[in-house]
Amino acid sequence: MQSMKLSALALSLSITSALAQPTPAPIPLPALNIDPTQTTVSGISSGGYMAVQLHVAYSSKFGKGVAAIAGGPYDCAEGFVVSALTRCLGKAAIPVDALVAATKQAAADKAIDPVAGLSNSRAYVFSMAKDSVVGEGTSTALVKYYEAFLPAGNIVHKKDVPAEHGFVTDGNGASCDNKATPFLNNCGFDLAGALLAHLHGNLKPRKTGDLSGKLIEFDQAAITKGAGLGTAGYAYVPASCAGGASCRLHVALHGCKSNATDIGDAFAKNAGYNRWADTNDLVVLYPQTGAGAVNSCWDWWGYTGAGYAKKDAPQMKAIVAMVERLGSGVKK
Repeated sequence: MQSMKLSALALSLSITSALAQPTPAPIPLPALNIDPTQTTVSGISSGGYMAVQLHVAYSSKFGKGVAAIAGGPYDCAEGFVVSALTRCLGKAAIPVDALVAATKQAAADKAIDPVAGLSNSRAYVFSMAKDSVVGEGTSTALVKYYEAFLPAGNIVHKKDVPAEHGFVTDGNGASCDNKATPFLNNCGFDLAGALLAHLHGNLKPRKTGDLSGKLIEFDQAAITKGAGLGTAGYAYVPASCAGGASCRLHVALHGCKSNATDIGDAFAKNAGYNRWADTNDLVVLYPQTGAGAVNSCWDWWGYTGAGYAKKDAPQMKAIVAMVERLGSGVKK
């Protein structure tokens, strides 16, 4: 009996000790050997809109290409939350021609990069066939918008996967018609692979089994604070890139109610990007919103201020700073 009591006490102390261990602090974002001409960006929902904002406003950084999942044209909301909740979600017509003209004017005013920086870009537009949040008209409007700046052959619009509102995978997440956190839907379609292949061309087959690299949690607050941004972000770094190889960079943006506070690293770990990154010398950056972000969304309608879609927008400047930090390693 005494032995059993001692064993139970030892187990209790062991569990207490394990629970008392401090959570590892986020590490600094590493400086790697990144080819700055090969940076691309993607995102879902609010992340899709933010991906388009980065692509258009900072075409000098993201001119290689963009993928928008359930996202619409640049500055669709024009600073009005009512527009964001109506026309930009596919509930009314989006004035694409006016948005194209406004984009050209913003470039002329040097509030964003010259639109010529988009001329060789590639765009992958994805809309879920059963999306009850963002209508297909939003993505159709985005295609029309990009046709004003990109060659038509550089644009793909995939819209036949019968998915609800969520990031589509071919093995992770809930059923395809599910709409709930962590917003990962197993539909038998590898969306991450499809968009990366369109943006970066032929890729080596994705890794099966254990990955060579690491998904790290980095100190996002050391780079930027406030403006609805989280204190930590994630990045997947293949072993080759950690070892100094010349690598490419892809920025993947979560949607609303899907940041680290909401779902931990579920999006960063299970969306499907990392297996392709592992075999293709591709670093994946997963910035995170945080306290102050409305519904954990990226700002695509103006909650951080009137300049949310211009180059001096705090969230876009923060993401660009992360990109520049990652690419500040010694080039070979």
